[in-house]
Amino acid sequence: MESFMKDVFMAYGVPEEDAAICTDVLLESDRRGIESHGCNRFKPIYLDRIDNGTLLPVTKIDIVKETPTTVVMDANNGMGMVASYRMMEKLIEKAKVYGMAGGAIYNSTHYGIAGYWTTMAEKAGMIGISGTNARPSVAPTFGVEPMMGTNPLTFTMPTDEDFPFNFDCATSIVQNGKIEYYARSGKPTPAGLVVTKDGGTMTESAEILKEMRAGNCALLSIGGLGEETGGYKGYGFTTIVEILSAALAGGPFMKELSGKDAEGHNRFYRLGHFFFVINPEFFMGLDTFKETAGGILRGLRASEKAPGEERIYTAGEKEWLAWQDRKDKGVPVGEAIQKELTGLRDRLKLDYHFPFED
Repeated sequence: MESFMKDVFMAYGVPEEDAAICTDVLLESDRRGIESHGCNRFKPIYLDRIDNGTLLPVTKIDIVKETPTTVVMDANNGMGMVASYRMMEKLIEKAKVYGMAGGAIYNSTHYGIAGYWTTMAEKAGMIGISGTNARPSVAPTFGVEPMMGTNPLTFTMPTDEDFPFNFDCATSIVQNGKIEYYARSGKPTPAGLVVTKDGGTMTESAEILKEMRAGNCALLSIGGLGEETGGYKGYGFTTIVEILSAALAGGPFMKELSGKDAEGHNRFYRLGHFFFVINPEFFMGLDTFKETAGGILRGLRASEKAPGEERIYTAGEKEWLAWQDRKDKGVPVGEAIQKELTGLRDRLKLDYHFPFED
């Protein structure tokens, strides 16, 4: 799959080194069991957008402003994954010298799972923090209009265990990619994740995607509808990510990120991302940090379990377990994705035979 996806990206005009980066970001999602952001999005989010002109295959990165501890980049509507990779390379080197570094990118596109970028910092023995805005699909508390994106706020921290603490999730209850996954799998979306103009909910996944694009329904922030279940808390976090993603670089926000102009024609998405890297060596040292973090996580997992529950997990553990299971077996590819992959292969005349064809 790695060779195939890289070859397809290159056939679409993505330079070889950039194609390798984009491929690894997408496959890392599948390795972690996050099917909503892996092969599932290869064609509709990346290839189709190259085709319709809302994503440029060659990423021209401009450094707009740089200091010893900060960077602002203009991705010029190229591959968000490529710009983010270059950003993290810079920030990690700065944090090695100065202890902390932060960066912002604007005029970008979908950058894959946010946890990929924070994990780059963790692999260098540092703490990674990242977030991104996205096309509007989430309503504010007491509202029904899609105003902000699913806006993940992600942290990865090194531990003394086999896996890091990796908290990577949207600030909405569910993200667009999950509903796309439900739709392509012929599954309904659970009730209560979406609010309609009349304050009701929807469960038909394909219809949700259609109505959301038309502005007739919206996703809900973590905590759900209203204030009683804490919806205002998720709404606050969604707003924080929107502000940091746009304001640090002075980029566009909310409805300006729809990918459509006033007449409904396609246009660049112009997304924004932010990144922070913290070096524990500038505090009490990496070993102390890892031991303490690991102790906290082990304490949580060892705490008393609810009746009927066999195990308590900490963030990143399930993804690590998924990879332990999949590294030898490979990752599952649904029928809809199989058809997309074989269709791309045949149209581009690439010499591949997939295991699922046997």
